[in-house]
Amino acid sequence: MGRQPVVEVRMRVNGVMESLDLEPRVSLLDALRERLGLTGTKKGCNQGACGACTVLVDGERINSCLALAVQYDGREITTIEGLGDGERAHPLQSAFVRNDGFQCGYCTSGQICSAIGMLAEHGAGAPSAATEHLSADTIELSDAEIRERMSGNLCRCGAYNGIVGAIREVAAAVPGEIGRDVMEAAR
Repeated sequence: MGRQPVVEVRMRVNGVMESLDLEPRVSLLDALRERLGLTGTKKGCNQGACGACTVLVDGERINSCLALAVQYDGREITTIEGLGDGERAHPLQSAFVRNDGFQCGYCTSGQICSAIGMLAEHGAGAPSAATEHLSADTIELSDAEIRERMSGNLCRCGAYNGIVGAIREVAAAVPGEIGRDVMEAAR
């Protein structure tokens, strides 16, 4: 069988415009890891069930193992390597350290990217399955709400209490702000 056709895919990854020649069947995860060397995004289940591959696309969280890279031509991709400002860690990264929100660390990059996207969704007023009052003007970010919104990200080590604590800490410190910076940069 002959070679697969190659398609040029241009996307802004962590603020840098990248141009890749890819087969149409290459996942966004594989393009990030194998073509761009951004190995912070992890391949866990490769079926969209664990969340280790979570990245932000135009500020919204996705499982990059389920996404074809060609779908994201012209889009803004943020991985764990693109968080922070080069001098300082992102507030959620620091909070994960303070709250022991990781053990082995394998899921941490996906957890942090998902938490940023989740906090942006919450800040925009999006309800979850745990939201008690759908008609409320504001949704309380309770532990149950955080757990439900993060339920697509698994931690085999069981660091969930630390993960929830880190998210709660950052959400309380800067309500509605986390995630907005990534979303605005993508626009």
